[in-house]
Order: sequence, then C-alpha cells, then structure tokens
Amino acid sequence: METPVEPTLYDRLGGVYNIATVIDDFIDRVMTDARLNANPRVDEAHHRVSPAGFKYYVTEMLCEAAGGPQTYSGRTMGDSHRHLMITDQEWVSFMDDLQRTLDKYEVPQPEQDEVISIVESTKEAIVTTSPLREEPEEPREP
Repeated sequence: METPVEPTLYDRLGGVYNIATVIDDFIDRVMTDARLNANPRVDEAHHRVSPAGFKYYVTEMLCEAAGGPQTYSGRTMGDSHRHLMITDQEWVSFMDDLQRTLDKYEVPQPEQDEVISIVESTKEAIVTTSPLREEPEEPREP
C-alpha cells in the first residue's frame, strides 16, 4: 500500500491562479506603501518598474518555492535589491504588507507560516547594511 503523498504548499494554496491573486494584492500594497517609499531608491524603483512585471516575477518565484511547476526566471534577490539599500525597518514594513494580504485572503495559518518562511529566506539578500555615515569628529585636545 502506498503512503499518501502530502500535497505541496503550491497545491494547498490552490495553484498559480490563487497565488497570482494574492501576489497581485500584495504588490499593489507594497508599491504604494509610504513606509517603503520613504526610501528614495525604493520609491524610484516603484515608479520605474512595471507593476505587472513585478507581479509576474514574484508569482513565479513563490510558485517555484512552494513546489509548483514554474521556474523563477528573474534576477537574484541580491542583484535586484542590493542597490535599494533596504533597511531592517523597511523589511518589517514589507512583511507587515505580506501579513495584511495573507489575512485579507484568509490563507490558513500553516500555509501562512510556510509562505512567510519562504519570504524570510530572502531577507539576507535583500536587506543591506546602511551605507557608512561619517561620524562627527570628536573634539581634539589642543
């Protein structure tokens, strides 16, 4: 007797159409989030990049990571985000947007946890150390 195969996250989320619907809302939320757009590099990118293309790549990436048949064809997370100088606080805002979208679509908690884990796995490549700022010089003794 065969052991039943656990459905993939991709299947539990309902496949590409459901994932694309959630990503559509999520990217709309991210693109207009004032907390993220306060970073001028992020704001410029949000106005330069096609929302439809952005949604396509994020859908493709999540589908692949969730066990679907898609193959992510975009640039690496580091290559596409490093120049934006994204901070930890901006990451928290980004993840808040994700949580709001998952809640809006009533994604069950076990699946939310897996999606969040997938997205969290990209943090190291996306969040960069702030550029070095010149520290004020300490007064020198005469």
